[in-house]
Amino acid sequence: MAENVLGRAWTALNGWVDQFGKTVPRADQATMDVEISPVGALHARPPFMGHLAWDLNPQQLGAIMQAAATGSSLEWFILAEEIVELYPHLAALLAKRARQAAQLPITVIAADDQDPAARKHAELVEEWLETGVLQEALPDMLDAIGKGFSIHEIVWEQQPGRTRPAQLLYRPQRFFEFSPEDGQTIRLRTGEGFDDLVPHKFLIHRHPSKSGNTVRSGLIWMAAFLWCYATFTQKDWQLFVQGYGMPLRLGRYGPEASDGDKRVLRQAVFSIAGDVAAIIPKSMEIEFVEPGDRSAGTDLYLKRMNWLDQQVSKLVLGGTAGTDAISGGHAVGQEHRAAEQDVEKYDAFLLSTAITRQIVQAMVAFTFGPQAEYPVLVIGRPDEIPIKDIVEAVADLGGMGLKVKASEIRARLQLSEPEEGDETIGGMPAPVEKPAIPSPARQLPADGFTRRLFEDLFALHADLPDETMAALNERVAREAAGALHGMTEQVRAAFEAATDLHDLARRVHALKLDPKAFGEAMAQGMALAHLMGQAELLTELKR
Repeated sequence: MAENVLGRAWTALNGWVDQFGKTVPRADQATMDVEISPVGALHARPPFMGHLAWDLNPQQLGAIMQAAATGSSLEWFILAEEIVELYPHLAALLAKRARQAAQLPITVIAADDQDPAARKHAELVEEWLETGVLQEALPDMLDAIGKGFSIHEIVWEQQPGRTRPAQLLYRPQRFFEFSPEDGQTIRLRTGEGFDDLVPHKFLIHRHPSKSGNTVRSGLIWMAAFLWCYATFTQKDWQLFVQGYGMPLRLGRYGPEASDGDKRVLRQAVFSIAGDVAAIIPKSMEIEFVEPGDRSAGTDLYLKRMNWLDQQVSKLVLGGTAGTDAISGGHAVGQEHRAAEQDVEKYDAFLLSTAITRQIVQAMVAFTFGPQAEYPVLVIGRPDEIPIKDIVEAVADLGGMGLKVKASEIRARLQLSEPEEGDETIGGMPAPVEKPAIPSPARQLPADGFTRRLFEDLFALHADLPDETMAALNERVAREAAGALHGMTEQVRAAFEAATDLHDLARRVHALKLDPKAFGEAMAQGMALAHLMGQAELLTELKR
């Protein structure tokens, strides 16, 4: 509450002070909560404009773009809007990019989580996000993808303890013009000329797809000639389809025919169907030469249209797999999806930067006064490790001693912690304490060869506690004694007398030993032999 009182007192004493510590001029303060760029013919910003795209040829298109590049962009932005309307493929691609970025999660990061004042600043922004004002404006902000920039007029509202945008009103790019001095400064079009934009009244989102002047940095600028060629190809295709397979209507007239007779004949042949008709004197001939492969000619238009559309797909999305059904397998689709994700991150970054600098910082400054640091608004998904990789890493590293909080794993898997009485699945059973195994009567001598070998092996783990080393030595001695001395004298004699493995198998089978006891003795012996081999190798290497 104290901070709110201080914020209102600051505004009352100093007026509107922005994030840079500058006081908004009194004349501009009166316009902060009203529209100053409304649509209307009296303001040179009419709601409707004429059409420029009909029957536009490449020479006219080049002249319009040249004028825009030299400081007269009105006709270009009228045409750019029409290009999107008349080229469905480009419209779909731009809409796809806008939808992807506009639907990403929005989070607010406080400048300092430990500072109560910084948390209060972040809460102010979060409360504003709940109004939905920003979310409604995001699709129109992303109109800058195609045209290089977009502008919203901000209508501010002051309430006890907070100042925030009440409306973000989209303004078409044709309402503005670039300053001839630097080609970058944007000015408002008026009936008398152009006015400078009032500070903090306009949210300007620049979205360059290439370096250079803003007017030339939009995707529509780069796709304009592709649209022009696609339009001509489509018209030719339509004329071809209209006349394809239809008979030519040929009217012949004699030398006695008057001009009136010719007009009647012309009207007759052209009125039957379409324009595939002509009239000639009877004494003249017209020869129609058919192409060798008519089916190949029909595919030419489709191939050209597909090629032009694919170039636009690459331009807007960075690839074609997201829009065109082109063979290439799952791997190719994954690569194109990765490219689209890079585009999505770029769009989200530019949005976050513009909103943070022009709205979030101003909002906090107008409410609480200038700050050393401000909260940051972030649009986009966090770079998260796939769940499968996390589970596999925990499973592998857990056996090596890694400890992880169960709450973090549950949060990542979106699972709640079970409460008492809940039916559960999974989980490790409680360990069962095994009874102590009595030491055999015979132990390996402390200075025996086998004991020394294993001491060399354990010496590699010198960092183990003494009690652990003692327990390992004791276990080795016990297991070794059982393996070396658990066999009967008959088995030992069979080993010594056998000439080969087949002979040994026959001799052991003849002894009629207990299979379970003999199997355990053999397993212990083989394990011991394996460890002894490792120990001997380490001893040789040490020497």
